[in-house]
Amino acid sequence: MKNYAFNFKNFLIKKASKNVKNIVIPECNNIKILKAVSICINLKISRCILLGNHQDIYQLANKYGILLDNTLITILDPCLIRKNYIELFLKLYGKKNINDDIASKLLENNILLAIMMLYKNDADGMVAGISCSTGYLIRSILRIFKSSIPDIFISSVFFMLFPDKVLIYGDCAINLDPNTEQLVKIAEQSLKTAKLVKIEPRIAFLSYSTHDSGIGSSVEKIRKTTKLMKILYPNLIIDGPLQYDAAINTKIARIKSPTSSICGRATILIFPDLNSGNITYKAVQQSAKIISIGPILQGLLKPVNDLSRGASVDDIVYTIAVTVIQAQ
Repeated sequence: MKNYAFNFKNFLIKKASKNVKNIVIPECNNIKILKAVSICINLKISRCILLGNHQDIYQLANKYGILLDNTLITILDPCLIRKNYIELFLKLYGKKNINDDIASKLLENNILLAIMMLYKNDADGMVAGISCSTGYLIRSILRIFKSSIPDIFISSVFFMLFPDKVLIYGDCAINLDPNTEQLVKIAEQSLKTAKLVKIEPRIAFLSYSTHDSGIGSSVEKIRKTTKLMKILYPNLIIDGPLQYDAAINTKIARIKSPTSSICGRATILIFPDLNSGNITYKAVQQSAKIISIGPILQGLLKPVNDLSRGASVDDIVYTIAVTVIQAQ
């Protein structure tokens, strides 16, 4: 019997290693980050740009027996490169009461500095978040990119790695209560992500009600979203509203939604709001003891991916691999 979780992880490693990219990592005072970087360079899936003091990074790595001597690693001292981004930062930040000194002070935050490196094409992607909240990371991204992309819309997905399948959950990390148009955007971005990792897209818009069995503003929003998505993508398999079990279980689908094109075989599950999405992903992850990769951010010109503050070394490795794939 196939182990889809194992195969999917191997697929990510192989695909990333075919076209290695420069991924900037700003939180290098964390032992899990350094362990993950060491694994990534040994697997040759990424060139890693570490922001931090050279001596401090090597001292921490040596303390835990982590090998970082590799041509795929570049360590940049923020104190030495910060000045290269001050002028552009002032232009993007767009506030008249900020001068060079204040800009330099703000760029002491390695998260902001790494985002500036992305914007200036000095890196292909970025992985961060082990020391900050998702909200802070998103605000930092918007601070830099919003001036050049005023209609930017960021969403997220998780790859949920079950033994018999890999599912995409969106959006479980960012958008609080998306409207119909925003749900369509989340689905469109999730569709692109699915194609990147060779997951056949079958999109289910989830609700507490299946098809016409329930009433309420939330389920009506999902009906409108499903209808609009079907108009935009007539050749895709799309259905909703669907309850979770009818979306992923073929036996239940035959009972609850016998006419559904999904037939209990959804691969992309779009939640109606952040509350339901976040609770579901964490409940499934913890109760089923499965691997989840994410949140993977979508809608950006350059890939930036978020780490849970409780991320394991493996979580970080596979997040870096996905970031490389997004940058290819």
